[in-house]
Amino acid sequence: MSEPMRILVVGGGGREHALCWRIRHDRPDVRLFAAPGNGGTAELATNVPLEATDVAGITAWCDEHGPDLVVIGPDDPLAAGIVHTLGAAGHRTFGPSAAAARIEASKAWAADVCTAAGVPVPESHAFDDPDEAESWVRQRGEVYVVKADGLALGKGVIVPDTVEGTIEAIDGLGRRKTVGSAGDRLVLQQRLVGPEASVFALCDGSDHLVIGVARDYKRLGDDDAGPNTGGMGAYTPVADVDAEMLVRIERRVISPLLAEMRRFGAPFTGFLYVGLMLTAEGPIVIEFNARMGDPEAQVVLPLLGFDLVEAMNAAIDGRVEDIHPAPPQGAATCVVLASGGYPGSYRTGVPITGVADTGPDTLVFQAGTRRAADDLLTAGGRVLAITGLGSTVAEATARAYAGADHIDFENAVRREDIAAGEASRSLRA
Repeated sequence: MSEPMRILVVGGGGREHALCWRIRHDRPDVRLFAAPGNGGTAELATNVPLEATDVAGITAWCDEHGPDLVVIGPDDPLAAGIVHTLGAAGHRTFGPSAAAARIEASKAWAADVCTAAGVPVPESHAFDDPDEAESWVRQRGEVYVVKADGLALGKGVIVPDTVEGTIEAIDGLGRRKTVGSAGDRLVLQQRLVGPEASVFALCDGSDHLVIGVARDYKRLGDDDAGPNTGGMGAYTPVADVDAEMLVRIERRVISPLLAEMRRFGAPFTGFLYVGLMLTAEGPIVIEFNARMGDPEAQVVLPLLGFDLVEAMNAAIDGRVEDIHPAPPQGAATCVVLASGGYPGSYRTGVPITGVADTGPDTLVFQAGTRRAADDLLTAGGRVLAITGLGSTVAEATARAYAGADHIDFENAVRREDIAAGEASRSLRA
């Protein structure tokens, strides 16, 4: 009898818990590890006390334990070149190279690649000097979206409503370094109007397979009030990205982007996240991630119609066309419970209760948690993502909120309007 596969998932957030859950769902006998993991992954895998950015430590662990597959979850180790390092050491690794991960790690570079590929993007201007950026905005007298060029844990984008708000954003990101060195270069982009959607593709360097479409909620409060966060909830499917729209996005965005990255010498293998604004002129790219989104992973992964491990191995081998997924069925909505004060300062070590009481057709993905003896404690800003499953978005949303109602920790915050418009639409249908 052959030995079960050994798989290491790198990362410790809700996305990595969802990846572990999906892998365990598809391959019940797998020997699963997570580095560093969290309180949720500990129930599915063996947590390894190594930070995701500890490339040398993770490589040494792989040298010793010989996993059959390593799956990279977060952006920082990708940008640091973990895929190349592990590959050079002989370890089969799913994720983009550091060169390809620049599609997320540098918004200015991503805009240049899109322009070369003919991919629709907003008018963009990059500045290394915040004084020059401010002067340029004052001369133009227009409102711009202000982005930190580098990685900023989802907090490096500010969408102001006024010219003065644009200048305040430049000051915060560029001068006061509210997201650190990610703001050393600023990208100012034309502000677009329309609903947002995210398309997820599994890519093999040349070809791709769309694995889901979701809509997430970045602002902290209801009705998109408050600061940007890493994401306060998400749902799938998204009604305004129908089959025809999806084909358009594949032809105008994903395929030409992958072709241009190959020409550039940075073929993209891994999960590609395409963030879009659905404007009156058509879908326009507003951001890329070189990995699954969080919390979008918590709604996309439970509905996959194929074996994720088989698909990741196929992508590594350049044969995504061999994967023939079943049509997605049903809907999923996820509601994030965050620590009071997030995305600013917040307490950790707060006891969490009710995680086991959320009921059927509900999944609880842990992000900022840790275990101490028999207790589950908060250990981050975004603590839990409660995912409801159903035949419609309305049903999934009701289950997500019902599940969230069972969970309690001091000063927990959540949005109350996740999927509200889509849920009411599915109720009317």
